[in-house]
Amino acid sequence: MRNKKTDALRRARQVQRDAARTGFDWPPGDPALWHKLHEEIRELKAVARDRRKAREELGDLLFAVINVARHLKVDAGGALAGAIRKFERRFTYVMRGAASFPPKGDRRRLAAMERRWQQAKRRGL
Repeated sequence: MRNKKTDALRRARQVQRDAARTGFDWPPGDPALWHKLHEEIRELKAVARDRRKAREELGDLLFAVINVARHLKVDAGGALAGAIRKFERRFTYVMRGAASFPPKGDRRRLAAMERRWQQAKRRGL
């Protein structure tokens, strides 16, 4: 059985490759690639309170990110898997200090967790 979410990453890349073969693509290094990414972020922020619209705009942003990955010759799925592993390492480090954090609901808790997160980054986790 295939994973629909993983298939979506592959399908996005394939659709973009097919479009590029017709000439519907920016040249390597074209600033328009980055402009499009920023445009999609702005559009998502503008509709963030509307779940239906946010889903659509988030899809557009993900599609644009996969396009950037294609231009950089980076496997988007592999990059995402690596980011997940890195998050897990850092979050594990953060939570090892949980006993010293203010209780949940205390606005200082997130700041304490963020300081621990930054420590994890400095340690190369």
